[in-house]
Amino acid sequence: MAASDQVSDAVRWVAVVVTERPRAVLVGFLVVTAVFAAGVGQVTMGSDQLDSFVEGTPEQEALDDVNEKFQDPFETDTASTQLIYESENVLSRQSLVEMLTLLEQIEQREDLYMDSAQGPAPTIAQALDPTATTPAEQRRAIQQASDSQLQQVIETLANERPGFERTLSTDFNSREGTASASITVVSHTPPERADDMESIQLEIQSMAERTPGTVHIFGDGLVEYEMMNVIDDSLALVMPIVVVLILGFLAIAYRDPIDMVLGLIALAMTIVWTFGFLGFANVSFDLTMITVPVLLLAVGVDFGIHIINRYREETATGRDHIPSMRIALGQLLVAFVIVAVTTAFGFGANISSDLEPLQRMGFAAGVGIMFTFLIFGVFLPAAKIESDRFRERYNVPEFDDTPIASEESALGRILAIPTRISNRAPLVVVLVIVVLTIGAAGYGAGVDNTFDTEDFLPPSEQPDAIENLPAGLAPSEYTMTRTINVLEDRFETAESESVVLYVQGSFEQSHALEALAAPNDDPPDSFAVGPHGGAETQSIVTVIRSYAAQNPEFAALVERNDMNDNGIPDRNLPLIYDELAASPYADRTEEYLTDDRRGAKISYSVDSDASQKEIEADASMLGDEFRYSATATGQTIVYGAVSEIIYESSIQSLVLAVVLSGIFLVVVYWLLEGKAMLGLINVFPIAVAVIVLLATMRALGMALNAVTATILSISMGVGIAYSVHVIHRYVDEIDESTGSQEALLTTLTGTGGALAGSMATTSLGTGALVFAISPVLGNFGFLMALSVFYSFVASVVVLPPTVQLYARWNGDTT
Repeated sequence: MAASDQVSDAVRWVAVVVTERPRAVLVGFLVVTAVFAAGVGQVTMGSDQLDSFVEGTPEQEALDDVNEKFQDPFETDTASTQLIYESENVLSRQSLVEMLTLLEQIEQREDLYMDSAQGPAPTIAQALDPTATTPAEQRRAIQQASDSQLQQVIETLANERPGFERTLSTDFNSREGTASASITVVSHTPPERADDMESIQLEIQSMAERTPGTVHIFGDGLVEYEMMNVIDDSLALVMPIVVVLILGFLAIAYRDPIDMVLGLIALAMTIVWTFGFLGFANVSFDLTMITVPVLLLAVGVDFGIHIINRYREETATGRDHIPSMRIALGQLLVAFVIVAVTTAFGFGANISSDLEPLQRMGFAAGVGIMFTFLIFGVFLPAAKIESDRFRERYNVPEFDDTPIASEESALGRILAIPTRISNRAPLVVVLVIVVLTIGAAGYGAGVDNTFDTEDFLPPSEQPDAIENLPAGLAPSEYTMTRTINVLEDRFETAESESVVLYVQGSFEQSHALEALAAPNDDPPDSFAVGPHGGAETQSIVTVIRSYAAQNPEFAALVERNDMNDNGIPDRNLPLIYDELAASPYADRTEEYLTDDRRGAKISYSVDSDASQKEIEADASMLGDEFRYSATATGQTIVYGAVSEIIYESSIQSLVLAVVLSGIFLVVVYWLLEGKAMLGLINVFPIAVAVIVLLATMRALGMALNAVTATILSISMGVGIAYSVHVIHRYVDEIDESTGSQEALLTTLTGTGGALAGSMATTSLGTGALVFAISPVLGNFGFLMALSVFYSFVASVVVLPPTVQLYARWNGDTT
């Protein structure tokens, strides 16, 4: 038996079961829905969302290695909370007392597990009274000190404790004893439950709000908490809007309340099945997963409109319900299978990504598409048959059972225009499209790719429309973005503005420090931010120079061992390091030189206007100039590497989706129709749409990031449904008595109407993501809506001349 006959038999069997035993079908699907509903409650929210993107990359592993080997003053071995305090002068007596009072309150709370605190206020208090070890004792030391004592201690600490200055804002003036912001790090020793730091930092944040000054709280627990709130708030805002838009357009597309309710039930079942499966499979829900329900709703709406519209086309001719549904299923089931598989290829191609969150999203969306096919291809037709029987039994009127478009309708005439025009010279039209697409591809290839913490956080200020929503819909208050901005703007410790080089070698050799400093005199452009075009660095060399400037005896030791008078010792380096280890600069020495003196860290300031790509390339170039082995790392390098992976993943997923879809369609049309070329024709218009989308992204200044990286392969998956429906209907219409032009016109005025309805519903439904709290989700929603529109346009503008050209080449009647 031929493959086409086997497929026809399978389709007929499904159609018979659906039309003759609809109640059994409905009961079976409802039972499965009840089972999956139990799994929905088991879906867990993903934690460490940012870390899940960077974990496992060589650059992050190098950074972890550096952090293990070198002690940073802002890093502790235990969990910690940063208190960023702002006032007119954080070093005034009043401000110091306010900070110590807050620390005293934190210490008194056993459930906050405070172990110690490091910052300007505790440091100044202990310099005044070394026996003051608790916040209460330190507060009294500050209150009892005279103004001159406070000023003298601040000046002494600034001169003798280099780390002290780094806990203060860049406007710190040691002579006047003033600074507008400070950082105090509170260390905790909580039990090992994962959510402890979240609850601890939320409580500290609540306490800080009652402090007279302005205190920002920053820590991993709060960052994770706000990231999770972004997901919850985005869903709470977006889903009602999606539902309202879908209701509105389904009302227009179906024009019948019962049909609309059936479509909504099918959509709800799709979501329940998908997330129930994810719950049972223990797949966590994170920021990228917000796109999954929106995508499934988009595909489900497309399937629903097509099945109802095709059924109505048959009933409009006077056929009874059962024969009409069998004809509709006979035509659409194969199309649905093709769409489901190709869409699954588009979504599932993201499983090939090297980034775990994108893999999870691709897996979830791929599974959801299979469920969508089953529900809309089997359940919805059975429900439609049963609802029509109910209408007949109880004389329930039909409000409007006509198809969306016909040859006589205004929409039908509009959809036929491109086909009528291109029929005159399809070759010319196709060549023009190819040339324009090649140009768009060249331009779109320059689209930017980024990865940053801000991608996962909400903006520092929400639009007034969102801020003024009713209590049930209003988003949570977000502080992390503002706090990060304060850290980056007010302090020199922002990791995002620096690059770290980890240099390995023997740093007791006489030439070691000279070799460490030499490449910094003429660095690459993005590193040339120091005096005279040199690099601005922090390293063991700068520690030696800083201590030499403060201690005459050490300066003399350095001078005796400096053979070329450049402030860098060239011999007796072990002695130099021993002196540093016994000095107030011991902590800073550990920050830049390992205990075995075989590893050194150099921290570079970089041009804030330089792109991640430029910094990454320049860091690699700079590392190659070192005599020793040098590895570039730091947050900028890690995020730059992830952005490159994101770009490569997006292109890789797109190519995989195109190749798999193309092969599948070629095989399907060869087996079913003996026309393999139709498979490639199917892919062509959607490839054009995706390329134009990429060019649009560059034109609008939008980048491929952690969420939008999936847009290319997803656009392929969603968009190919439009061309599949057109081609499949065209194949059904064309025969010896019907030429290609007539078949195309019938297709576009019939199926084209369903496509137009699906496009309007899907583009506005997915476009609702622009209201999400996270800007990156808003960009994804906008691009998704745009891709659906482009796919529709390509199916009615690009596809007809391609089919016409093929028909003439194949010898079909025109």
